[in-house]
Amino acid sequence: MAGQQPKATGKGKSAVKSAVRTLTLFEVFAQHRTPLSLSELARALDIPLSSCHGLVGTLQNEGYLYSIGERHQYYPTRRLFDLATAITSNDPTLELLLPHLEALRDKCSETVILGTRQGPAVLYLNVTEGNQTIRYSADTGDMKQLHSSAIGKALLGELEKSELLSILDKIERPAITPNTLTEQIALVTDIEAGHQRGYFVTRGENVADVWAIARIVHVAGEALGVAIAGPAHRMEENLDEQVSLLLDCCATIEAGFQV
Repeated sequence: MAGQQPKATGKGKSAVKSAVRTLTLFEVFAQHRTPLSLSELARALDIPLSSCHGLVGTLQNEGYLYSIGERHQYYPTRRLFDLATAITSNDPTLELLLPHLEALRDKCSETVILGTRQGPAVLYLNVTEGNQTIRYSADTGDMKQLHSSAIGKALLGELEKSELLSILDKIERPAITPNTLTEQIALVTDIEAGHQRGYFVTRGENVADVWAIARIVHVAGEALGVAIAGPAHRMEENLDEQVSLLLDCCATIEAGFQV
């Protein structure tokens, strides 16, 4: 239900151009899933052929790309995969939380997301996709708006009202869909309601036909958001059951970290 597009756009003020280009190059390969020529990569990255040649040459020399055939197409080696595997397999937070997230996915049959706040956005730390053919799809590493995502609302719900108002004044609140709450009063009211009932909801506010529910878990002093997201009609029909599963999962996680 979500398209796959390169995401390392480098729009942040502190973005380093060479780093963004490198990350985007790998995302281009992930999108196309086939060897690409130098000219094809240059077009996809929207950079001069000479710049692309230098980037590809560097990555090839470092063992991250290799050339294929007489057309001089390129494709990533397994080096990046091996590095990523070594890193993720030793992530102390995910190692403990992943079994709970997978168990929640199996029970609710929808996509389960773990996220944290990164400045004015939500960063998806892990996405465990549902097992149904039609489901909400997202990628680990995706960045979402605080005001339009269920995890974002849950993270905002952790704040004192004065701090909440201050942040809402500072962040952009674009209408991601026609359902997105953009007015400060409406958002504050919605967040306060979520705080009172113990979970937060988005009803087609981030993706038009997707509902999500979220709650915060406190792990080693960090506030992390856990969400269940799926097609609007299924989430609405099974909302009470999904809420119960989410709350039980979060309670189990927090109890485990208190031992």
